Amino acid sequence: SKDKNVIHNLYFRPAFLPDPNDGSLYSLGGKNSEGLTKLPFTIPELVQASPCRSSDGVLYMGKKQDLWYVVDLLTGEKQQTLTSSFAEMLCPSSSLLYLGRTEYTITMYDTKSRELRWNATYSDYASTLPDDDTKYKMAHFASNGDGLVVTVDSDSGDVQWVQNYNSPVVAIYIWQREGLHKVAHTNVAVETLRYLTFMSGEVGRITQWKYPFPKEKKPKNKFLATLYVGKYSTSLYASPSLVHDGVTVVPRGSTFPMLGGPDSQETEEDKECVITPSTSVKFNAALRKRNRVNFMSNYLLLIGHHETPPEAHIKILEKLFLCSYQSICTDIHPLVRPEAPVDSMLKDMATIIFSTFLLAGWVAFVITYPKSVHKQQQQQPFLSADIGLGLGQDSDYLEVVRARSESSDHSSPNVTPRASNHSNLSVSEHGSSPYEYEEGEEESSVVRVGNVSFRPKEVLGHGAEGTIVYKGQFDNRAVAVKRILPECFSFADREVQLLRESDEHPNVIRYFCTERDRQFQYIAIELCAASLQEYVERKDFERRGLEPVMLLQQTMSGLAHLHSLNIVHRDLKPHNILVSMPNAHSRVRAMISDFGLCKKLAVGRHSFSRRSGVPGTEGWIAPEVLSEDCKDNPTCAVDIFSAGCVFYYVVSQGSHPFGKSLQRQANILLGTYSLDYLQTDKHDIVARDLIEQMLSVEPYKRPSAESLLKHPFFWSLEKELQFFQDVSDRIEKEPLDGPIVRQLERGGRAVVKGDWREHITVPLQTDLRKFRSYKGGSVRDLLRAMRNKKHHYRELPADVQETLGSIPDDFVSYFTSRFPHLLLHTYLAMRSCASERPFLPYYSSDVAGLGKDALC
Repeated sequence: SKDKNVIHNLYFRPAFLPDPNDGSLYSLGGKNSEGLTKLPFTIPELVQASPCRSSDGVLYMGKKQDLWYVVDLLTGEKQQTLTSSFAEMLCPSSSLLYLGRTEYTITMYDTKSRELRWNATYSDYASTLPDDDTKYKMAHFASNGDGLVVTVDSDSGDVQWVQNYNSPVVAIYIWQREGLHKVAHTNVAVETLRYLTFMSGEVGRITQWKYPFPKEKKPKNKFLATLYVGKYSTSLYASPSLVHDGVTVVPRGSTFPMLGGPDSQETEEDKECVITPSTSVKFNAALRKRNRVNFMSNYLLLIGHHETPPEAHIKILEKLFLCSYQSICTDIHPLVRPEAPVDSMLKDMATIIFSTFLLAGWVAFVITYPKSVHKQQQQQPFLSADIGLGLGQDSDYLEVVRARSESSDHSSPNVTPRASNHSNLSVSEHGSSPYEYEEGEEESSVVRVGNVSFRPKEVLGHGAEGTIVYKGQFDNRAVAVKRILPECFSFADREVQLLRESDEHPNVIRYFCTERDRQFQYIAIELCAASLQEYVERKDFERRGLEPVMLLQQTMSGLAHLHSLNIVHRDLKPHNILVSMPNAHSRVRAMISDFGLCKKLAVGRHSFSRRSGVPGTEGWIAPEVLSEDCKDNPTCAVDIFSAGCVFYYVVSQGSHPFGKSLQRQANILLGTYSLDYLQTDKHDIVARDLIEQMLSVEPYKRPSAESLLKHPFFWSLEKELQFFQDVSDRIEKEPLDGPIVRQLERGGRAVVKGDWREHITVPLQTDLRKFRSYKGGSVRDLLRAMRNKKHHYRELPADVQETLGSIPDDFVSYFTSRFPHLLLHTYLAMRSCASERPFLPYYSSDVAGLGKDALC
């Protein structure tokens, strides 16, 4: 048919990917191609040899143009452009930098289809290599795609500086009086760069290059050479890259079907620069449905890391003059070796400089496609994914599990219980298990395994180790079904055991059943509406009465339940706190989910070892888990620390106390956090006290979950008013020089702002003067006045009742809004009475969790 002819013609037409580092070319597709291959010539070589013809019938036409940029060395502004036919006006400046640039433009003409197939422009700056006999003390590492550059001292391993240019970095230069000198840099995966170093947000602070896995016997210091395929604007490119063990690499020979295909969940077409969280690569079932015949033999080209491709068997038939260019290329040391140790990479750099000058961003190339090729490109189903270095997504989210990088976890808008975090997610193919369909073999059919059923097309999310979460049914109840691969069965069994033990609490995800077939295990758990991240960051999220303080209280209640069972969660973060589906009364609740990293403490034990690696997600891990200086094993206080980060994330509406995602874990180790969102002029003092305790660097100083539940942060206004009344009753008969009164009045003048009588309204002032005298600088007298007016509220004049408002909410807010420190000051001052019967509802048995025995 006509459609088959179109598909046939498109299938044999290859796509070309340039390398912006040196102008190399890679081909994908074509009649005899088995996947991604490297062409045996570069763009500069083709331009130098043009006009020429290759053995596959392609004609090459090239053009070379030289120009100079005149740049102000002090401001970085371009002052003039010099070409052979044009020169802009020059602004006077005492310090000018002259940058020579060469543009190579190559055009391909296909003699078989008789059309222009492809063209590209590759640019390079005139520079020389540093002398081999000098000692260059810095090593530069650039992450693929996003423009993050880390410079390391090659002797000490200290990070010298970090800069993110937000576009691919393809060359680094230093400037000397005689001109530019090109220095070597190493392209590495985003995950690898994070694996290798922590970075501090403070200028001038030195951080170590080695990623501190404290219990790792043999550090993984060898790396694999790969080819990274990325996307910039509307164009694809390829660049050599190093990756560490754990980063997913697309195998050789993978090709792509030429039908219009789906986009991955991570693709964001509105962004200019697209890179891939290459530990989270997915195939979409829709592609398999459209092209069922060729799907298994023709995989999709994935933006990400590929095994180093073989060289294509294509030759230039006409004479190719490569002498001058090859003489330059042969002097350049290879930057990527198949198994290159970190130490070798650091010591391969050369020359000491007088001053450094970095030329970052797009030094290299601009690709343009003819209209005919652009139409073809729209039919090529490239999957692209976008990873943010700013915790956005939660991402915000490069996760560290058992000393390995974890897959990123982006769920659909209605996030449901996702998979346990075990290790890396690479490629998951729907329909790879021996499903038994009810009706035929269509993706829309229902899959039944025992008492669990689901539709393969209704995917709710993806997790680690190929885990997929589907929307399904159990006993006519809507549930989330987690499909687990065989290698994770032991983890799944442990997760199920912990779920069975703990799911009786309303704030812990509910477990229903487990089923297993010949290839997979299925866990049916409670279906949820969204994650905490959506609750916080989505403006249109319908909270259904679940206010932030109530949500955090429910989360802490669920955590306290786990700790009472000696279960440590070890991966508390916004993605693992879910919001339930509405009940019959349209109410929702918060629930803790994802027990994949939970640890059940043995009877009589209060800590767990670190021999299994680093559990948790980077940016949410307690400092004692990663610190080599911590001699004691971690306790359930690690959950309190993570919960402190979550608390601030909620009350600040999306901020993290330890900063942006890239610096978080380093700042956690340094104990450097910021609670700037909590303003002292608001009623945020109580929240600050709570979060500061939870984020304490010393684990024993963090309160227990039970203690936190009794913190004033969670009190209702009615409970606050009752507390003030009980305190006033308790100290009414106490002598002025007694220890309790002295403690209450210590620092009291700041609490009452010098004289509290001057900060209340006139009607109340007038009423207070009628009956007795009050000391304006006394906290005790302020509490006495509050108690008396509350007791005699109905007898107060109408104007006084109007200014105080209704009891209890308006009444207590009248005083706490004027004296924000009053509640916390009184609460801390009265801790000595915590064991007395009237104060048992306000204090925990461990007196606010300040003692070492507070830990579970």
